[in-house]
Amino acid sequence: MRDKFIAIVLLVIMILNFFDVFTDISLGVPSWHILSESLIVIVSGVGALFLIKDINARTSDISRLKQELLISDDKFRNISDEMITARHEYSAVIHNQFELWSLTSSEQEIAMLLLKGLSFKEISAVRNTKEKTVRQQASVIYSKANVDGRHEFAAWFLEDFM
Repeated sequence: MRDKFIAIVLLVIMILNFFDVFTDISLGVPSWHILSESLIVIVSGVGALFLIKDINARTSDISRLKQELLISDDKFRNISDEMITARHEYSAVIHNQFELWSLTSSEQEIAMLLLKGLSFKEISAVRNTKEKTVRQQASVIYSKANVDGRHEFAAWFLEDFM
């Protein structure tokens, strides 16, 4: 908006000085004065043209970027749908493995929270149990999964993706 205002001001200056130059010529004003005002006409006209050209270039860039953003949003929605589907499928694989390990429903819930990265304290708060109970259940989970701790437990599920 500011650039458009400046371009308009430059064009007004150019037009007013252009008519002033013609008036000065008819009045017989010294040529150095006519030359200086002609220079003002040329400089303000060139400045306005460059500014208008820049405004048009930026406007077309903005239009192009908006179009690219719409395309990108569509691709992101598709990727998000794919990610949601993949997450559900992966979640099913995880739960199947929990079943193979014979984890109880309580252990499965804790195992899933462990995979999501919650601490024992956070899990105990979510489940409204004591932290010691969560630690004991986590030990049982690790034992059934035949792993040494939470890092190896998480790595067991991520190993094939690396």
